[in-house]
Amino acid sequence: MSTDSPPSAPDRGARPARATGELFSDVVGQTEAVARLTLALESPVPAYLFVGPPGSGKRRAARDFAGALFARGVGDTGPGAAERHLRLARAETHPDLVVVERAGATITAEQAREVVRVAATSPVEADVKVLLLVDFHLVGGQAAIVLKAVEEPPPSTVFVILAEDVPPELVTIASRCVRIDFHAVPVAEIEADLVAAGVDAETARVAAEASGGDLSRARLLVGDPGLVTRRRTWIGVTDSLNGTGARVSELVDTLIGLADEAATVLEARHGTELADLEERVSHFGERGSGRRSLVDRQKRELRRVRVDEFRGGMAALGSHIRDELSAGRLSPGPAVTALELLAEAVRNLSANPNERLLLSALLLRLDEALGGH
Repeated sequence: MSTDSPPSAPDRGARPARATGELFSDVVGQTEAVARLTLALESPVPAYLFVGPPGSGKRRAARDFAGALFARGVGDTGPGAAERHLRLARAETHPDLVVVERAGATITAEQAREVVRVAATSPVEADVKVLLLVDFHLVGGQAAIVLKAVEEPPPSTVFVILAEDVPPELVTIASRCVRIDFHAVPVAEIEADLVAAGVDAETARVAAEASGGDLSRARLLVGDPGLVTRRRTWIGVTDSLNGTGARVSELVDTLIGLADEAATVLEARHGTELADLEERVSHFGERGSGRRSLVDRQKRELRRVRVDEFRGGMAALGSHIRDELSAGRLSPGPAVTALELLAEAVRNLSANPNERLLLSALLLRLDEALGGH
C-alpha cells in the first residue's frame, strides 16, 4: 500500500496564493469534470472512475473530491474543520485517504488483496474512508480480486479509481463506477495558469513547453531557477559532440548533474511535507498518520522528477533538431535517425534503466548519426 507528475504524482507545485477552501481551484481546464464532481458531492455513490492522460489533473481532482467528502460530516465544528480535511487530503496525509499506487509494472496481487482488506475497515476521523486507486489501467489480472470490494463496499467506503484508459481488464470494474473524463491540458492553458499565478511570461512559456502538458510539472518547474540553463544545455548537446568517447562521458556527467539539480526544488517541498506531518503527529498521534506512505511516495516522486527531466531534455533536443532541419542546416536522413534515437530513449526511460548507460548509448549513437551533417 503506498501513495503521479507530474505527473501524474501529487501536485507539489500548486499555487500558494489560492485559499485552501477553494474546492477544485487547482484543477485547470477541466470545466465539465469539475461540474460533474461538484454535483456528485450532493449525493455520493460508492465508486468513481476518473479517466484521462497523465498531468490532466485527475489526481488533484480526486484529492479535492476526497477532502470534500470528509468535510461533509463536520457538522457544527465550523469551517476550520472542513478546511483541515481538505488540506490533509490535498497533501495525501489524511488518515481516511488510502492511496494505492503500483510499486512495479502492474498492480500486484498483494496490493489488490490489501485494497479488499482496507475497504472493509472503518474510517479513523471522518464519516467515510476514500480509497484512491492510482494507475488502475494497469490492474492486469488482479481486477477480479478488487471487483468484489468495488461492487459491495461498506456504506462508509468510497472508491476513486484513476486510469489513463479503460483496457479490457478494467471494463467490469468500470461498469460499477460513475465515470468522469479528463482531457489533456493544452500548453496554452498551462502557460496562462502560470502567468495568472504571477509567473513572468518567459518563464511561464518555457515551463509550459517543458512540462509535456503536465500542469503539476509546470508548476514545479517555475520554482526552478536552473530550468532555462538546463534546457539550453540539452539543446546544445548535439553541437557539443566531437566524435570522441571522452566528450560523451563529459556530457553524460553534465546531464546527470542537471537531473540532480532539478530534484532540489522537490526535495525542499518534501521537507515541508515532513514537517507538516510531524506537526500532525504531535497533535493526533502516530496512528493513521501515513508516515510510511508519505516517505515511500516521496521516493517515487524523486525518481519521477529525474525521468521527467531526462524526458523533457530529450524533447527539447528533438525540437532543436527539427528546427535545424527546417532551417536547412541539417539533412533529412541524419535528422530522422536522430529523432528516432531520441524517441527510443524516451520509451526506454519507463523501464527504470541505468541512467548513465542509457545516456551514453544515446549520445554515442547521436554522434554517429550526426557526425557528417
